[in-house]
Amino acid sequence: MRAGSGLAGFSFALIAFISGCDGGMASATPAQVRAAAPTIAMKAAKGGAQIVSLATATAGATIHYTVNGSTPTASSPVYQAPFLVASNLTLNAYATAAGDTDSKVATRTFSPNIASGTLVWSDEFSNATGSTQQPDATVWGYDTGDNGFGNHELENYCAWGSISSPCDAANPNAYVGTDGYLHIVTRKTAAGGYTSARMKTQGLFSLQYGRLEAKIWVPEGQGIWPAFWTLGNNITTAGWPACGEQDIMERVNAALSPDWNEGSVHGTGFTGDVGLGKKFFFPAGQTAAGWHTYGMIWKKGSVAYYVDDPASPYVTYTNPSSLNGLSGAIWPFDTGDSAFMILNVAVGGDWPGKPDASTTFPAELKVDYVRIYAN
Repeated sequence: MRAGSGLAGFSFALIAFISGCDGGMASATPAQVRAAAPTIAMKAAKGGAQIVSLATATAGATIHYTVNGSTPTASSPVYQAPFLVASNLTLNAYATAAGDTDSKVATRTFSPNIASGTLVWSDEFSNATGSTQQPDATVWGYDTGDNGFGNHELENYCAWGSISSPCDAANPNAYVGTDGYLHIVTRKTAAGGYTSARMKTQGLFSLQYGRLEAKIWVPEGQGIWPAFWTLGNNITTAGWPACGEQDIMERVNAALSPDWNEGSVHGTGFTGDVGLGKKFFFPAGQTAAGWHTYGMIWKKGSVAYYVDDPASPYVTYTNPSSLNGLSGAIWPFDTGDSAFMILNVAVGGDWPGKPDASTTFPAELKVDYVRIYAN
């Protein structure tokens, strides 16, 4: 044997060991990375309340969170939008991403000690500019299009600034006027169609619990369907109706005597004809086409509605008693998810039917303010 042949043999064996069967070099498996823990950011609201946002540096990660002090899991709510904190609570959150180890749990305790009835958030639709203005884009986005929205509606919803026909940026369907009111205007187009607006806070702002109200002047006419309502943030993961729907102000068609508003809740097992809804009838001489305050008092286990007087709700839905006799009904309002707000005017659809010769256009919903108070 030549000198050094032992070393050469050893080197050859080592190369063979680390080579793939096809002669290529094998690559090492990368070490698993831990997702970055969520950061918790806060923005002051009113009365000591905070608007809380969650984020993670891990691209594509999902954040699960709880607000009752429990440790979040894969079945906990998914963070979808900034949410209002107006009560004492402990927030826990973690991030998870495919191929990564779950992050550490980030935590923060809130102790604002806010008295019941304190104003904690509002949009007053103020406008001192002397010209029509866009509704606050940090709060309000838009649903758009003419897909019927599950009710065979006839309108085409337009966003602020939309130039897609039949929308007209020079004549917006939603704007803040110099009068200090939000206007949602439904118009009939030259071609015989309809435009309107459906404003929403989805992805921008949400709430769980509290007293939510809006001062509204409602349009009335055959085929006109105004509404002020909420949907759960988890509509993107759980779908409707599992996300829950709270209808605070909703009515259709022309004024009646007595005139009315309906307050409803919807969830799995209670929608449509088996939904939970009750009409409020205005006192003699009053109609919905006038200024009224429409409100919801949302607490754990209950949703109550009122018109003008929060001390006198006209209906209260509770879990589980309100679901008795409803097969498969599941209460969706205490899952830990927050909800986003919607203001819109629909035209036509399964409930009101089509406009007719008696319907006046433009039809306009006006909103003086939207406010949230602590429970």
